[in-house]
Amino acid sequence: MPKVDLDLVKVILQRHELDVRQVAQILNDINEEVKAALDEDKPPAVKKQYVFVLSDPRGHLDGKDFTGWVVQIPEEESVATTEDRLLRAASQFNASPKGRRLPVKTIAELCEHVPGRFLKEHQAWVRTKEPVSVISTRNKLPGLTLEKVSRGGDKED
Repeated sequence: MPKVDLDLVKVILQRHELDVRQVAQILNDINEEVKAALDEDKPPAVKKQYVFVLSDPRGHLDGKDFTGWVVQIPEEESVATTEDRLLRAASQFNASPKGRRLPVKTIAELCEHVPGRFLKEHQAWVRTKEPVSVISTRNKLPGLTLEKVSRGGDKED
C-alpha cells in the first residue's frame, strides 16, 4: 500500500468542499488507523548463530587449501542440520521455473545463485556468497606465558 502525506489528503478533502469538521474527523480516523497499524505486535527476530560450512573436496581434513561459506541458522538449532537446510533450499529452488532452467548442483552454486527467499524458508541465511579461505591455527600464542603477560610483556626489569 502506498504511503500518502496527510497534508496532501487534507488539501484534496478541502478541494471537494467538505466541512472543516468532517476533514478534521477524517484526518483523526486516519491517524488512529496508522497508530493501530504501528502498534501491532511483530514476531520477535530470530536469534542466529554463525556456522562455517567447509569445502572438503577430497573427503578428508588433512589438506591445506580449504574454502567454505559462512551461514547463519537459528541459535537454538543444531549445527548438524545446516547441510540439510541447504539441500532442502536447493531442491526447492531446482523445482522453481528458474531452477529448472539453471539448476544448482553444488553448495558453491547454491550460495552464489539461490535467492535468499528459498533459504529463508528453511531458516538458513548465507552470509558469504563467494567462498572464503580457511587457515589452521594451534590456538596458542607462542612465546607468551601467564607470568610475562602479568608483568607487561617481555620488558627487562
